[in-house]
Amino acid sequence: MIEIPFKRLDNDVLTAIIEEFVLREGTDYGAQEADFAIKVSQVRNQLEAGDVLITFDPKTENCTLLTREQFRRSILATVPAAGVPQKDIATYDEYYQDADGSD
Repeated sequence: MIEIPFKRLDNDVLTAIIEEFVLREGTDYGAQEADFAIKVSQVRNQLEAGDVLITFDPKTENCTLLTREQFRRSILATVPAAGVPQKDIATYDEYYQDADGSD
């Protein structure tokens, strides 16, 4: 799983990812249900604050949003018991270059 820097995404693409996530999640927003636009704004704010990350899993070809802690746990779950050096965990740039065939 790799992190996709949200600032590298076109605003329309970012909005579509956030909206799809909000529609898919059905998250409980407390005693009073929040308007869809408010939910989208809240998620965008969490991305900008660095609390939430956009991730892509090349194996399943799925994109989702995770909290920083969820992402950390997912990376740790994929690392063998002996450990994998940080340099061996794929980054967005590495994946993009491999997929694009450039560099």
